[in-house]
Amino acid sequence: MGRKRKRPGIIIALLLIIIAVSAALFFLFGKNEQENIVPAEREAVVTSNTYTQVIDISGYVEPYDSQTLRFRSTGAVTGVYVEEGDRVVKGQPLASIDNTQQLASLQEIRDQIEEAELSGSERDLALLRLKETNAMNALEYTNIVAPFDGEVASLDVDEGDYFEGGDEVITVVDRSRLKAVVEVDEIDMQYVTEGQEAELVFESCPEETVHAYVSYIPMLGRYTDQGIGVVDVELLIEDPPKAIMPGFTFEGTMSAESEVSMLLIPQNAITRGRGGSETVYVRRDDGSVETVSVRTSYLGEGLSELLSGDVHEGDVLVIRTSESGMMHSPPPPPGGRR
Repeated sequence: MGRKRKRPGIIIALLLIIIAVSAALFFLFGKNEQENIVPAEREAVVTSNTYTQVIDISGYVEPYDSQTLRFRSTGAVTGVYVEEGDRVVKGQPLASIDNTQQLASLQEIRDQIEEAELSGSERDLALLRLKETNAMNALEYTNIVAPFDGEVASLDVDEGDYFEGGDEVITVVDRSRLKAVVEVDEIDMQYVTEGQEAELVFESCPEETVHAYVSYIPMLGRYTDQGIGVVDVELLIEDPPKAIMPGFTFEGTMSAESEVSMLLIPQNAITRGRGGSETVYVRRDDGSVETVSVRTSYLGEGLSELLSGDVHEGDVLVIRTSESGMMHSPPPPPGGRR
C-alpha cells in the first residue's frame, strides 16, 4: 500500500490563510504606528535685546614718537651737546661734525653770485642760486637737531669720533604721550570709531584704570595666519601715569558709543538646507505662512541672532515638528524570525 500524497489545494489554502493573517496584523499595528506620528505646529515671537557692545583688547604701549637720528655727511665729530636722558625741544642742536669743506664751498658760490649780479646773465645767476641752495643743505647735513620735543633715549657718539654719512648716533623719543596698536576683528570693527574711549589696565599699576582713545583707524585691514580679518587700530594715552613705560603690556576694553539692538529667534525655528542655507516660517497677518531666507548666528541657550532676512520684531514664527507617541511593533510572522 503506497503513501498518500497531500493535495496541492490544501497547501495553497494554508498559504493564503497565513498571508491574510499577516496582512491583517500589519494593517492593524502599522496603521496605529502611523497614527501615533502627529504633525505639530508651535509658535514663537521674534524679540529684540538691547545691549552695549564691549570689545576686549590687549597689547603694549610705545612712545608717541621715536626717531633714530644720523649724520647725513661724513667727517669727524666736532661737538656733542646733550647727554642721555636730557630733555630737548624741536630744532635744538644735538651734535655736529666738521663743516670746514661745506662752509668753504658755500662761500665760494656766494662770491660767484656777487660777480654774476654785476656782469653775469640771468641764466648764470639762476644756476648759481641753485648751487647755493645745494651748498646750504650740505652745510645743514653736518648738524643733528631734535626733530620734536622729547628726551634723548640713547647716545652713541663722542667728540672726535669719525662717522660715515648714514650712521645712526642718537635716538630721541616723546614719552609725554603713549600709543598702542590693538587688533580688532572684522566683526567688531562696525562698533569702532575715531575718538572712541578705551579703558586699560597695566600690571605695573593694577589698581588704576588708564583712559585712552582711538586716534587712528587705517583704511586697510589685514588677514591673519588664523584666517581672521583684522584692523590695526591705534590708541593714544594723553597723560600716562609715571608707572607706565614704553614696552609695558595691558588688557582692556572698548565699548560702543551707543547701545546695540539684536533680533532673537529660537534656534529650533530655523530650518537648515544644503549649502548652509537657513529659512524660517513666518505667519503673516492674513494667516498665511511664508518661507523666508535668513542668516543667523548662534548665541547659546537655544537662541540665535538674526543677521539678515525679512523678519522683524514681533513677527510670529511657526515651528514645525513631529511629536511621536508610543510606538508598537507588529509581532513576527508565523514560522519566521522578525
